[in-house]
Amino acid sequence: MVEVGTHVEVALTIGGYHDAEPTLAEKLWDKLPADSLLLENRGFFSYEHWNALEARGIKLLVRIKSNMVLKPTQRLADGSFVAKIYPSSYRRSQDRDGIVVRVIEYALDDPQRTGHEQPHRLMTNLLDAERYPALELVILYHERWEEELVFDEQKTHLDPRRAGKPAHFRSQTPVGVEQEVYALSLGHFTVRALMLESAQTVDLDVDRLSFTGCLRILQARLPECESATPQSLDRWYTCLLWEMAHERIEPRRNRINPRVVKRKMSKFAKKRPQHRGGPPLKKTFAQTVVIS
Repeated sequence: MVEVGTHVEVALTIGGYHDAEPTLAEKLWDKLPADSLLLENRGFFSYEHWNALEARGIKLLVRIKSNMVLKPTQRLADGSFVAKIYPSSYRRSQDRDGIVVRVIEYALDDPQRTGHEQPHRLMTNLLDAERYPALELVILYHERWEEELVFDEQKTHLDPRRAGKPAHFRSQTPVGVEQEVYALSLGHFTVRALMLESAQTVDLDVDRLSFTGCLRILQARLPECESATPQSLDRWYTCLLWEMAHERIEPRRNRINPRVVKRKMSKFAKKRPQHRGGPPLKKTFAQTVVIS
């Protein structure tokens, strides 16, 4: 579970090879902050899943599959509509046990972007269209992909490959592997928490700080930590945050990456020469969204 604005990993759970992701995700529900908005991919949705989270008072914004039956009962001014979800088709035909939801259907009108002209559907329990406009929710949902950067930070920067290390985890037992996973997660949490506090001292978006740069600063300054007295520790900590606050990167460019893979091992197409060095994008993501 990741807070997408700060890249802070809030919680994690570990399961076996045969444990499905939706089943594992249920173990994280108790860690959800009361004021959070949960973003989920379409593979996690189920009626039972939604009903249980809504009973906890959790706000949801979930991508759903295109074949899901959702009959509009009310059209809203922003292009979204109100519908109901049911535990089965029989209950739908009887209009029993329905849960009121809000649905946003949209497409992207930029040929350069992945998913161009393909239908996209989001579902939420934020029913107030004036307070939560459809376009803002669409843009917000696509922030979910910030989670992938967290995986990169952990697997690439925190745990680089070394000579004689064929795998990321060296332990030969399940218990040892779990211990290494938690250590990696705690290390990442430490760096990201420090980055957030550092950014707040200068009123800066934490996205403008370099994770790699801040990690190297922490690695260099930890041996210098003087904790003999509270005053010396405070001086070291203040200097650490000051130095991290100056490890800045440029604002993100308006760019995309093709949904292709180097080796054909999934449903995605294989990377070809035409996927490299495309022309600059002419529209921002928000300008390409068309609410249907």
